[in-house]
Amino acid sequence: MGLEFGSSPFPQEKGEVVATPACSPVGFGGFGTTSTTAGSAFSFSAPANTGTTGLFGGTQNKGFGFGTGFGTTTGSSTGLGTGLGTGLGFGGFNTQQQQQQTTLGGLFSQPTQAPTQSNQLINTASALSAPTLLGDERDAILAKWNQLQAFWGTGKGYFNNNIPPVEFTQENPFCRFKAVGYSCMPNNKDEDGLVVLVFNKKETDIRSQQQQLVESLHKVLGGNQTLTVNVEGIKTLPDDQTEVVIYVVERSPNGTSRRVPATTLYAHFEQTNIKTQLQQLGVTLSMTRTELSPAQIKQLLQNPPAGVDPIIWEQAKVDNPDSEKLIPVPMVGFKELLRRLKVQDQMTKQHQTRLDIISEDISELQKNQTTTMAKIAQYKRKLMDLSHRTLQVLIKQEIQRKSGYAIQADEEQLRVQLDTIQCELNAPTQFKGRLNELMSQIRMQNHFGAVKSEERYYIDADLLREIKQHLKQQQEGLSHLISIIKDDLEDIKLVEHGLNETIHIRGGVFS
Repeated sequence: MGLEFGSSPFPQEKGEVVATPACSPVGFGGFGTTSTTAGSAFSFSAPANTGTTGLFGGTQNKGFGFGTGFGTTTGSSTGLGTGLGTGLGFGGFNTQQQQQQTTLGGLFSQPTQAPTQSNQLINTASALSAPTLLGDERDAILAKWNQLQAFWGTGKGYFNNNIPPVEFTQENPFCRFKAVGYSCMPNNKDEDGLVVLVFNKKETDIRSQQQQLVESLHKVLGGNQTLTVNVEGIKTLPDDQTEVVIYVVERSPNGTSRRVPATTLYAHFEQTNIKTQLQQLGVTLSMTRTELSPAQIKQLLQNPPAGVDPIIWEQAKVDNPDSEKLIPVPMVGFKELLRRLKVQDQMTKQHQTRLDIISEDISELQKNQTTTMAKIAQYKRKLMDLSHRTLQVLIKQEIQRKSGYAIQADEEQLRVQLDTIQCELNAPTQFKGRLNELMSQIRMQNHFGAVKSEERYYIDADLLREIKQHLKQQQEGLSHLISIIKDDLEDIKLVEHGLNETIHIRGGVFS
């Protein structure tokens, strides 16, 4: 889909997705609608087109001339509104406010069918194909000029002396500078209480003054001590703007707390006096961040936006790469295309920054892994050394324990088995010869550095348990022996004391 699928000056592949990176939901305004009551959960306001003068200025032209009116018409357009800079903020698409409207469920307003629409289409067709303003061959040139204005989406189309000219806006069906992109659908609930405030300030300024900002917002809410303003997140937007997501927690006297619903908080911010205070703080836009119900999504998809061909809209729905997460949104005019380009460029920079942080974390983890592996190898060598020392102690201890005892039957049987194994190993054609051959090959490989062998030692779990049990018994025996020696020393001291007293008594008698 390019600007009208392949007929635009910006060709792109069919099915190409132009998606807004920000997936944050905001207030919803409906396509092709004007304004509803202020302070509702969703904002439906769509600014009216402010065309000034057309091709022939502001007067009916009786003759064919190009004296005063060229290049003076501009149709002010908000495109998708500022809301799409942060998510699904579907502001109106510059629809004409003379359209009659009815509200469906208080959420989406749709224009009613009126005879003026048919007259508008007839007048547009007359201005583009068969104007009767001059009555000669100049009407054909005027028709081409009107077609050019309609394709561009701005200006006035004169076609009859008795009928007012047709206003060409970017929403007219013949405007060529249109495309359909995709934006992420919101996934937050109204109970989460998330409200987006767009500040006309840089992110660094917002972060440096975050505490003062929270206090100012608390004052805007009336300074109620039961309310607490919390910042959910801060994100940079193009054109030195910043998106701040907040929620308000309300504490009840019994100690419980809850988040103020997003629709309630948004309705409060939309009050005239509150909105003025927010503008003094630098807020240019406020919107809710709530998910869309299936009925709302269905309503959006069934009704093409103003100025978008139903066939293009249907094709956009078919080409949606992920209908569960993305929703098609129109892009009207170069201004909207540039805005989405800036948003995507900003999001690309944020992604790159995050990737750089992840890369640094990975490098740090790799360093930590290398250090850990070196420590593990060191502990393995230490474990093998301690295991060998333990085995040597066990061998000496067992030799001392069995000293003076005759060889038992199981020991004799074990000795016979060991002798048999030793004979088999020492046989020239048996295992020893093969072992010698393997050892020579290993030495050669180590010498040439072809293969670096690594010896690994391990102790069987049962054997380790037996070693621990044996050491425990030895420790208990040593403790018992120490206690006996202490008792014997006490007895010896007692005997020496008794002997000394006897000597003194005898010396006293003989004296």
